[in-house]
Amino acid sequence: MTGGKAATARAVALTGPCGSGKTTLMEAMLHASGAITRKGSVASGSSVGDASEEARARQLSTELNVAGFDYLGDHYTVLDCPGSVDFAAEADAVLPAVDLAIVVAEPDPARAILLQPILKRLDDLGVPHMIFVNKIDKARGRLRDLIEALQRYSSTPLVARQIPIWKSDAAAGCIDLAMERAFLYQSGKPSQLIEIPKADAEREADARFHMLEQVADFDDRLLEQLISDHEPDRDHVLADLTEELGQAVIAPVFLGSAENGSGVRRLLKALRHETPPLEAAAGRVGADGRSAWVLKTRYAGQAGRQTLVRVMSGELRDGETLTAPDGSAERIAGVFDVQGETLSKQDIAREGAVVSLGRLEKVRRGDLLGADGQKQKTRPTMPSRPSVYAFAVETRNRQDDVKLTAAMAKLVDEDPSLDFGPDAETHEFRLSGQGEMHLAASLDRLKRKFGVSITSRRPQTGYRETIRASATQRGRHKKQSGGHGQFGDVVIEIRPGSRGSGFAFDQKIHGGVVPKQYFGAIENGVRDALARGPLGFEVVDVEATLLDGSFHTVDSSEIAFRTAARIAASEGLAQCNPVLLEPVCDVTIHAPSDALARITAMIPVRRGQILGFAPREGWTGWESIRAYMPGDELHDAILEIRSATQGLGELAFAFDHMAELAGRTADRVVEDHQHAISAA
Repeated sequence: MTGGKAATARAVALTGPCGSGKTTLMEAMLHASGAITRKGSVASGSSVGDASEEARARQLSTELNVAGFDYLGDHYTVLDCPGSVDFAAEADAVLPAVDLAIVVAEPDPARAILLQPILKRLDDLGVPHMIFVNKIDKARGRLRDLIEALQRYSSTPLVARQIPIWKSDAAAGCIDLAMERAFLYQSGKPSQLIEIPKADAEREADARFHMLEQVADFDDRLLEQLISDHEPDRDHVLADLTEELGQAVIAPVFLGSAENGSGVRRLLKALRHETPPLEAAAGRVGADGRSAWVLKTRYAGQAGRQTLVRVMSGELRDGETLTAPDGSAERIAGVFDVQGETLSKQDIAREGAVVSLGRLEKVRRGDLLGADGQKQKTRPTMPSRPSVYAFAVETRNRQDDVKLTAAMAKLVDEDPSLDFGPDAETHEFRLSGQGEMHLAASLDRLKRKFGVSITSRRPQTGYRETIRASATQRGRHKKQSGGHGQFGDVVIEIRPGSRGSGFAFDQKIHGGVVPKQYFGAIENGVRDALARGPLGFEVVDVEATLLDGSFHTVDSSEIAFRTAARIAASEGLAQCNPVLLEPVCDVTIHAPSDALARITAMIPVRRGQILGFAPREGWTGWESIRAYMPGDELHDAILEIRSATQGLGELAFAFDHMAELAGRTADRVVEDHQHAISAA
């Protein structure tokens, strides 16, 4: 590290919308720094990042990519966060702990809104960040228009650090406004330093003055120099840019093309000089003393459970003991450098480094681990990402049932935005998460890493049935087969209960015609009948009263009376005008305002009832729509919402009440349910 500026290793996150070129930029940075001799590509499946089978099959990042390089004596770790909303949770524990985030954008103002969730998250966290406008060689509009479009979605001022040099309506290079130097791009090579073209001199002067005005908003001395028409010292300007980036009060904008390597070395030099110190990130996560922040958990074959951490202070050595937030202690069983899918053993992790620690079985994403026996503060709360899509799952091979729970536990350990378990209503096992692609990739990973093959299908809806009318029915069970027989005789009144009341049982027996000892068995018999009503579903909101009956001193038993009660209740329910009930959820949809018409048109089509609208709190140009919607209509609603909002829309829902379902929809539900029972 001799000759480097940084006393610590640096960590930089790459974030941005899907398709903006983050993984390609990481590859370009590795190549420009000399960490790899040949630059791979996502399309060909030869990149350091996106090396998993799931990522390469989809040609997009499905999990966090990690790689490191040395540049001019300093060490950097790049954490490439997936851009797809299905996998956005991968960034949740990463962003608070990095020194700097690079937001990768495309040069199209129409796509600026796609960066809004990312920019807001960074603004809320106070993470220093810069914008890298990728694919600048394909830009056809003004940079000013792009920045103005992006600024609408950022509470941090965006400061253009470079402007493009145009030739034949294409960006052929850039002018660095801070250094006042011009560069021509050379595909696959370092940019060529040239004199600022005369045709661009006036444009450069205007853009530089605007940059200085923005910087002067936070520096009174610089403001006085501008007012007095005094040319500020270049070193002073660079120092201001560095300080204000570190304070997250400005976000500089750089240009380039990751595919061609254009502008990448200028970006690396900006990182070298302007990346904030580690202490700022340590303060955000609350690190105190020697410590490490848990970024992610992974299972790596024979290496077992691996915990990806960033060392926030001090150094960590193999064999040391770390203390979790709950006070439990675990010993490090291996320190590994991470380069894509490759782990390399090392003895020590230096301050600021991102490494993988072996055999820490209890720690979780977002934990702050202390060394020297020191317990760190309670971890900052990770953002909650409610599940919005689910599969019902079962093993292809019944012999894998034993392995399923353990394998799923590891899968959820790797990705906490997944949830797995039995559904309380339908009793089927469900895997739920952030979208269809999220679950499909997770099931592929389950098979590849843990050897469990799963079949998936649309989950069942927790339908119920109830009754609208009352009936009184006798049920008699009599059986004689030599010796003691079986005899039970009951008369039961069945009537509707209030919605949500469940089941209530009472008795009005006089003269001991049915002994008290059988009352419990009779109630259980009614419950048996309610488990599957005339329409095929569990019956709810029913009241039953035992009115009369008879018994035999020898042949009567609890089993006989239970059977008689089940017969009476089953026959009585069929006479009580049964009706289907469906679960209705309280739904909140967040969407950009320009998609409001599409969302409001979708809700009634899915049999929903709009309850109201309101501007989304803290979001520019967004609406929050509340509605009631049947649970069965919510299975794939998130897919339509995202389709209507360029992938930006969000959905949250919770069960609210049961409602009657009639007509063709009810007939179809009953028919499908009966067919499923017959086929089982």
